[in-house]
Amino acid sequence: MKDVKAQFERLKRRAADIVPEQDLLEKLKSGKILRAKLGVDPTSPDLHLGHSLVLRKLRDFQELGHQAVLIVGDFTARIGDPSDRDSTRPVVTQEAIEKNMKTYTDQAFLILDPIKTEIRYNSEWLDKLRFQDVLELAARYTVARMLERDDFEKRFEGGQPITIKEFLYPLAQAYDSVAIKADVELGGTDQRFNLLVGREIQERFGLSPQVTLTSPLLIGTDGTKKMSKSLGNSIGIAEAPNTMFGKVMSIPDSLLEQYVILLTDLSWPEVQKLHPMEQKKRLAREIVQIYHDADAADAALEEFARVFSRKERPNDVTQVVISKSELNAHNKIGIVQLLTVTKLVSSKSDARRLVEQGAVELDGQRIGSVDDEAELRSGMLLRVGKKRFAEIKIE
Repeated sequence: MKDVKAQFERLKRRAADIVPEQDLLEKLKSGKILRAKLGVDPTSPDLHLGHSLVLRKLRDFQELGHQAVLIVGDFTARIGDPSDRDSTRPVVTQEAIEKNMKTYTDQAFLILDPIKTEIRYNSEWLDKLRFQDVLELAARYTVARMLERDDFEKRFEGGQPITIKEFLYPLAQAYDSVAIKADVELGGTDQRFNLLVGREIQERFGLSPQVTLTSPLLIGTDGTKKMSKSLGNSIGIAEAPNTMFGKVMSIPDSLLEQYVILLTDLSWPEVQKLHPMEQKKRLAREIVQIYHDADAADAALEEFARVFSRKERPNDVTQVVISKSELNAHNKIGIVQLLTVTKLVSSKSDARRLVEQGAVELDGQRIGSVDDEAELRSGMLLRVGKKRFAEIKIE
């Protein structure tokens, strides 16, 4: 019983909620090796720290002797998950799905033990369903229950279209749980509805309903919205150590506690005793060590100190070639044009904004005006903000 209690407490740690908690406790008491399922749709090629929360929870199940089952949603990605959306989600092409699948699994294994992970593709069973099978599956759930989901309810009340295909996504995800006989399903809090549908559908297929365990949604580096690559506020788990370290250092102080508690095994009370800047460095070093190693973490810490504290040149700065044809007769170029050519900014308006904010330096000299012209020579270092650098080479 003591071992069961310890397992239960470990699985509860960092969980947003468990439904129902008593069922999980009973499943652990049974001594059965539980099948813990996590589904991922390969809609993007990269995983970020937000994804790591559920992956680390799946690893907890592995380390406690249970079976981790990673479902790659190659079929469901073609439908498009409407979760947390106020409009229809674009469908991912089959070509993109196939390209993303390998990247997903490779990156997931930075966290999971590949030997102890059962990988399944849900096209294995969903591709085989006849139309009659789909109709029978749809008959096991009602439209009224489907409209209880927040995003569907808001869209319905707002007169926005909801396709029947979108109703099929939660049912398809639920059928995954039937196909692999899941005892537990993991997901973010935005997946709570889908996971609970899985419980009901399993019951209607005569199976013991799965326990649902949700993890919090990680706020991105902007400090406001959930972490997402499309929003530009993510930290990729496969990013280079220096990039990862720099991004962690850029988070607002308000996120420190959440990141320490959710992303690491560090003690927040101990981290709190440090100076705010040292808190971030401790966090950044720990995250780099988790996804790389201690040497890489130490090197990233030293590189950060060298570039940002001592204002020295980065070791891995990208070289950008500027053609003579882009310079005037005095070897000069407008600063907005230079920023655009080097692709350190997304647009000319972005370049103007950054110059006006005092975020642009050339060889250590801050650019004061958007009307400035720079006289260039090879080897000059252009810096935008804290993390974007380019070494100029004149062709």
